[in-house]
Amino acid sequence: MQAGNAIYETIADLPPVLPVFPLSGALLLPRTQLPLNIFEPRYIDMIDSALAGNRLIGMVQPSGRQNTKDPDQPLLEGVGCAGRLTGFQETGDGRYLITLQGVTRFRVAQELTALTRFRQAEVDFAPFAADLRCGQGEDDVDRNGLLTTLRAYLDANNLEADWDSVKEAETEVLVNALCMMCPYGPQEKQALLEAQDLKTRAETLIAITEMDLARNDNDGGATLQ
Repeated sequence: MQAGNAIYETIADLPPVLPVFPLSGALLLPRTQLPLNIFEPRYIDMIDSALAGNRLIGMVQPSGRQNTKDPDQPLLEGVGCAGRLTGFQETGDGRYLITLQGVTRFRVAQELTALTRFRQAEVDFAPFAADLRCGQGEDDVDRNGLLTTLRAYLDANNLEADWDSVKEAETEVLVNALCMMCPYGPQEKQALLEAQDLKTRAETLIAITEMDLARNDNDGGATLQ
């Protein structure tokens, strides 16, 4: 697959160690784009390092479990997604506005004792090698079921969509974009990230959305946000 000016044909094209950006509720998936506003000094350092190197950053959610060895460093979820820094802007007030393009997911093998202010981890891309193949599993997705659930969600929340664009979107793009835009919490986002394949991810999104709709019917409008 291509991300920006880089082409990643196999997992051998990816590094064994990544800087990691723990961010709760953030979801990056292969071939999607995630804009970020970077302002903490340690993450400014991370962006500078990425720009000077391979431009890859690992997005990982904090797990929510207490780190008894270092309470200031939350434990990480076991699966994250590598993104290539494809957009970069300095704001003039010490911040960076960046865009990451998702490349492939990874398992966190172990977090390293880093000499940098930002965290680093040894990662394993092998379980997700199929992420590098564009459109993998599109034919297995229940696209009609996904669109039906999307329409029900939009109707329940008085929202509209550009249905012409939705119908024209490739299935992989549609599934991943909807997963990233859905207003659900960290646990739901992690479940979508860890879904084995595109079909399972679509089914997971449908199930989460149907539970949200049912909950709204029962309690008069609560959401999973």
